This record gives sequence, C-alpha cells and structure tokens, in this order.
Amino acid sequence: MTAITYLIVPGYTNSGPDHWQSHLERKYLNVVRVQQDDWQSPVREKWIHRLNETIEKTAGELFLIGHSCGAITISQWAAERKSNKVKGALLVAPADIDNPKAPLEIQVQRPLATSPLPFPSTLVCSDNDEFLSLEKARTLAIHWQSELIVLSGAGHIHTASGYGEWLAGEHLINDISNHGLITNK
Repeated sequence: MTAITYLIVPGYTNSGPDHWQSHLERKYLNVVRVQQDDWQSPVREKWIHRLNETIEKTAGELFLIGHSCGAITISQWAAERKSNKVKGALLVAPADIDNPKAPLEIQVQRPLATSPLPFPSTLVCSDNDEFLSLEKARTLAIHWQSELIVLSGAGHIHTASGYGEWLAGEHLINDISNHGLITNK
C-alpha cells in the first residue's frame, strides 16, 4: 500500500475542535490541515494560493478532504492548477457561494468553479443543507464529474448538525481513497 497524506481543507471559520475534520486530524498521523491566514474571509485567490503551497510542500501522494468553502477551494484550485500528487478528493457540503442568499462573508470566494476535476472525487451533500440545495449539489456533481452521495437530514454536515466524530465519513474516505488511514496516533 502506498503512503498517502490526507489534506484537510476547512471552510469559512475553520473547523472547530469537535468538527469531524478536526477529529480526523487528531486521530491519524497522515492527516495535515491546510492553514489559511484569515478564516473569516475565504478570498478566492488567497485560499487557492495557500492550498497550492500546502500541496507543493507536502511529500508524496495526496487525497484532499474539503468541507463547505474548503470544498469550493479545492474545485477552484483544480480549475486553475494541476498536480499529479493529488489522487482524489472528498467534497463535503460545498457552499453555494453564487447564491444571492449566501452569507456575505463567503461571497468573496465567487464564482463557483464548473470545470471537471482532474482526479476522482466524491461530493457528499444533504437533502436539507441551508447552504446548498440538492438541485445545486447535483449540478456541481455533474460539472465536477464527481460521484454524488446524498445524506438524508444531515444539514450542513458540520458540528451544529451533529457531525463530530464521523465514523461513516472515515469509512467513506477509506473506500474512495483506496489507501486506508493510518491509525497510530
């Protein structure tokens, strides 16, 4: 089995200590969090640049795990830049930043990328996410050529929706990355 590093790409305000992304980071040795300078303002160019820096600095093969505006950053990065190191991505509850009702703080990340991703990806959404309609999730999955998984009643798939340690998410990452997570932390 080839060693792989999982890059956590949080969204607006970062992922708090009880968020499923933070649980992954604490639990596994081969998980690295992309650090943004300003978590309160997901400025497109700055967030893409920081993701690219982290990808370039991280050795070996990579699997990207984005949530909300972090998932959007992954899609925007992939539309502008390429790296053979990235072997796949899990895009969870991407925020519809183009929606006029989106919070003003995340509208600075506009526009949504609509290019196919150059690596395998899975988009996980909910049928009741306040930041992404099911119709828009389906459209994004088509544009990005992502497999679509719809969770029933999961909200924004974050801490406030009851997603602290998300074991089903860990199993999904294992299944779609074909590498497995290292559990020796």
